Amino acid sequence: MRTLEQALFDHELITLRVIGEWWELDLTGADKVACVKALAATLAQLDMLAESSYLPPEEASALLALAAAGGQIPLGTFSRQHGEVRLMGPGRLEREEPWFDPVSAAEALWYRGFLYRAFDETSDGLVEFYYLPTELNAQFAAAIPAGDTPAGAPTLEAVTPPDSYLASDLTAVDDLTTLLAFAQRRGLAPGRQAALAPYLLTHHPGRVELLVTLAVEMQHLRPGDDGLKPARPAVDWLQKGREAQLRDLAAAWRTSAWNDLCHTPGLACEGSGWANDPLAARQALLNHLPRNEQWYHLSELIALVKEADPDFQRPDGNYDTWYVRDLASEAFITGFSNWDLVEGRLLRYLVQGPLSWLGLVETGDAERFRLTPRALAWLADQPPAGAGVEVPPVVQPDASVLVPHNANRYQRFQVARICDARPVSLGKPYTYQLSPSSLAYAREQGINPDRVLQFLEKASGRPIPASTRRAVERWAENGREAQLQQVIILRVRDGDILDKLVANPKTRPYLGERLGDLAVTVLPNNWQELQNVAAQLGLLLDIVSES
Repeated sequence: MRTLEQALFDHELITLRVIGEWWELDLTGADKVACVKALAATLAQLDMLAESSYLPPEEASALLALAAAGGQIPLGTFSRQHGEVRLMGPGRLEREEPWFDPVSAAEALWYRGFLYRAFDETSDGLVEFYYLPTELNAQFAAAIPAGDTPAGAPTLEAVTPPDSYLASDLTAVDDLTTLLAFAQRRGLAPGRQAALAPYLLTHHPGRVELLVTLAVEMQHLRPGDDGLKPARPAVDWLQKGREAQLRDLAAAWRTSAWNDLCHTPGLACEGSGWANDPLAARQALLNHLPRNEQWYHLSELIALVKEADPDFQRPDGNYDTWYVRDLASEAFITGFSNWDLVEGRLLRYLVQGPLSWLGLVETGDAERFRLTPRALAWLADQPPAGAGVEVPPVVQPDASVLVPHNANRYQRFQVARICDARPVSLGKPYTYQLSPSSLAYAREQGINPDRVLQFLEKASGRPIPASTRRAVERWAENGREAQLQQVIILRVRDGDILDKLVANPKTRPYLGERLGDLAVTVLPNNWQELQNVAAQLGLLLDIVSES
């Protein structure tokens, strides 16, 4: 913040003389240095609180708002609320004499010597502010205690609970465990994530991307030759209780580089030369969230933020520099008048997306929401709730392993290292299957069949069924003895036809293992080519589907 003399030096000489006339100083003929010194001495002696009481209501409101903000407000924000100051050169100033008919409260304060503008370096870069010089602001600072809530500050009113609502979602830790297990077996690469859908409890693309991003930032995943692979910190996290795991995810999201705005439904972030701060947006939302378990309307929360802290992600108050496109209209969204289309949508997404995914809010109809006890504990920096009762896995006689959702996540991760995962369904336990390929993979990781049996017995807390034990031991002795394979079977009425097809160099490449005199296997990817080539040889092949 600048002193009065520094502030006044930025004015044109004619403006200095106009300010002087207001305070009954005759500065005619004085040079700029003399005008600045005379004005600085006069303005410094004013009783600013008394002067503000003499101003018209609009001007007094603008001046007190500036003082309440610590003496400076970004130019865009102040102009939106209190009007603009028309900047003119000396010639135009003499012709138009704007001080006689100011277009706004801001312009009136400008020609009284109560308002100035300058650029200042901030954490968001160079920002232009309207400000009060040091001497004037000091008087307000002494009279307005820090932290006072302004009269009429917006508040959030609780609403009646909904008839039904979605309970808090606790499955983020379950799906992240699945992602870590998948990464351990195959590596987690962008092109492979779509194949994970049957194994996740909630397959929202943005949710999956967020969980992977948080896992990388928490150092649970690290780059490997075939994609992301689990790292040592993942093991420590997997061994924690559910509430502690959710707390870790919430804390990671709070400081994550994940850009919520670029994942907000209905919006597309494009172009370069601009950047938003996702941390600032999250903090603004968290600052305005209620600190109780009552129900509130999401639209009213958004309205509260718009009134109390509208520029939470654009501290310079400029709404014309971002390239954010509305996907419905395909038009770029600019201007504060479209605040609800960008900031409003972002806040709605933060509540209905990340806060909901991480078990921090519950949502009901009519956009009602409330914070969960874990959210209140997190915001109050209180420790998470203790671990609940964990149910052990169950090894079945058919060599499958059932893992309840409330089982220890580290145990499920270990089961996934030695078994093949099966698609998951809500309300049913995770199902894993011991198979020759899973046991072979375990052996590659240094886990021999004896250790597999020891782990399963210890984890389940009961003897392994004899059939499952016998199957694992037999594989250890003989390796793969049988396999299931999906193939297409070509059947012919006459064995001579099959002999000719097997002998013909055009059809032979598409045929597999012969099954007697009248049948042969065809791999699924080859049947169309075989059908075309056979037709060229004068043999039409019919396709029979089971129904």
